[in-house]
Amino acid sequence: MGTKGIQILETLGVDVKDLIESLNKALADEWLAYYQYWVGAKVIKGPMKEEAAAELIQHAADELRHADMVASRIIQLGGTPILSPEEWLKVSNCGYDAPIDPFVKRVLEQNIKGEQCAIQTYNTILNKVKDKDPVTYNMVLQIMTDEIEHEDDLQAVLEDIELLQHK
Repeated sequence: MGTKGIQILETLGVDVKDLIESLNKALADEWLAYYQYWVGAKVIKGPMKEEAAAELIQHAADELRHADMVASRIIQLGGTPILSPEEWLKVSNCGYDAPIDPFVKRVLEQNIKGEQCAIQTYNTILNKVKDKDPVTYNMVLQIMTDEIEHEDDLQAVLEDIELLQHK
C-alpha cells in the first residue's frame, strides 16, 4: 500500500502499527493452525478417521491460504510478516494443541477450540477496521467466514462420531 493509502487509514483513525501487530498475531495463528490440522490428519485414530482426516487436510489448505492473505496485507500496510517460526507461539492468540492423544474426538475438539479462538481474533480485527479500512475488513471477513464454516464442519463430524458411539 502506498503512503497515501496508509495516510488515509491513519486519518480515519486506524493505528496502522497496531493493525500490523494484530495481523502478525493472526498470521502466527494461521501457521500454527495449518500445522495442527496437517499433523492431526496424519496421526488421527478412531471411528470415521478417514472422513475426519479429509476434513483436516482441507482445513489445513485453507489455513495456508489465510496465512498468504494476511502476510500480503501486512506487506501492503508497510509491515513485515513474522519471520521466524520460533516467534509464532510467542505472539499467537490461539496457541497450539499438539495431538498427543490422536483419538479422533480429541483431535476434533482441539481444532474446534482453535477455530473458536480464530473467530474471536478475526472479530476483534473486524471491529478495529470497520468503516475505516475496507481492504483489511473484506479480507478478514472472508477469513472469518471460512473459520465459522470450519467450526461447523468439525462439529458436524464430531456429532456423527458421537451418534455412532451411542448406537
